[in-house]
Amino acid sequence: MYHRFFKLKELPFSLSPDTDYFFAYGHYANALNTLIVALRTGEGFIKVTGEVGTGKTLLCRKLLKTIGKNFTPVYIPNPQLSPHGLQVALAEELGLSITRYTHRLLNNITSRLMDLVKTGQHVVLCIDEAQAMPKETLEALRLITNLETEKQKLIQVALFGQPELDVSINDPAVRQLKQRITFSYQLEPLDQKGMEAYIMHRLRVAGFVGAQLFSQPALDAIHKASRGIPRLINILCHKSLMAAYGQGQRLISQTHAQLAIKDTHDLELLDLNRAQWKKNVWWLSASSALFATMASFATYYMVH
Repeated sequence: MYHRFFKLKELPFSLSPDTDYFFAYGHYANALNTLIVALRTGEGFIKVTGEVGTGKTLLCRKLLKTIGKNFTPVYIPNPQLSPHGLQVALAEELGLSITRYTHRLLNNITSRLMDLVKTGQHVVLCIDEAQAMPKETLEALRLITNLETEKQKLIQVALFGQPELDVSINDPAVRQLKQRITFSYQLEPLDQKGMEAYIMHRLRVAGFVGAQLFSQPALDAIHKASRGIPRLINILCHKSLMAAYGQGQRLISQTHAQLAIKDTHDLELLDLNRAQWKKNVWWLSASSALFATMASFATYYMVH
């Protein structure tokens, strides 16, 4: 693959939420700090929203890795669950046996949370893709957070979701939950300066030691096309590197960036979930002329 050609240890622009690549810049550093402070002060509900591809899952994973030994993390990546399904998911994460009786299951969850609190542990429930939660499940979540001692909550909740989460929370049916959200943060796309630093950060983590890999015209084109959305930046940088590799060039030019942009078809269609992106965008280009050129050069490069 091209990473050896550019003297990289690994592919720098993978879509996987690898916390080694977390970029502590601007909104992302502020969001992480806000989350940590809110959890350490014992707040019940915290909410982070952002458009598709702005890095919410990576931020969530980074939070879970950062909060410290006094916190017991519970992670639910797919919250499209019934109220009972939410309770079952929470119980499984807490290592409890499952029963179909809701009352007994809640009692078991409460007992487990009480035991953890007695040992000085703070339980944090992080829910990714929270915009997918049905309203009745949001209400069930609120009821779970009613569990508390005289001095503290037994469980804290951090919701990560697309802007549709705000629409759900503004529904009068879950207004009590909305009142309990004490900290909120909105992730924004990267500006040009931030994007350039983001690209260099990922290259450095992947082992790049040179001065420059992307030309300024290439960076300008990528920022304009990606609108500063990290996932789009990753896709365009990945394809730009492939284009340069296919031509045997070690500096990413505007031409390579334009090839990547063209090969990505209609960028507006990239506002899909991660699985759909990987299926329809990330690997779809394997049959394009860009990849044919790359394969041709790769054969030559390996032989010589």
